Amino acid sequence: MAEIKDPENIILMELKDGTVTIELLPEIAPGHCARMKELARAGKYDNVAFHRVIDGFMAQTGDVQHANMEADYNPRRAGTGGSDLPDLKAEFSKIPHDRGTLGAARSQNPNSANSQFFINFKDNHFLNGQYTVYGRVISGMEHVDAITRGEPPANPDRMISVKVAADA
Repeated sequence: MAEIKDPENIILMELKDGTVTIELLPEIAPGHCARMKELARAGKYDNVAFHRVIDGFMAQTGDVQHANMEADYNPRRAGTGGSDLPDLKAEFSKIPHDRGTLGAARSQNPNSANSQFFINFKDNHFLNGQYTVYGRVISGMEHVDAITRGEPPANPDRMISVKVAADA
């Protein structure tokens, strides 16, 4: 388990194989970090599917509108929604998309990120300056590496629970 220095900016994501600890970077992307904490505290990320998982690239999740309940899961709709909250303005930085970084998923519009995010399986520097980086995995990356692949996976893995460490 990683040492937690600032529990208000640590996300604990429970996956089928164990806990993934994510350090948020509010000094880099304050709006994205605040949104993740707001949705986590509201329980919106609990049971949400990883709807796009590309081997050697990244695992994407966070469609709280279409991918949260098994009865409601529709692979054709998963990945097309966000939350009831307004979209976020891009918060691009010099932080590279390295293995284990958290990036904000969005449409073609740079200011369209909402609730969806991805975790990079490897260094994906071609994304630098185009997608907001707002966190990094500090422990449990092996659990991210074990997420079922597919676009979408036939039986997607889910975030069992997502909590802010200060509340856990």
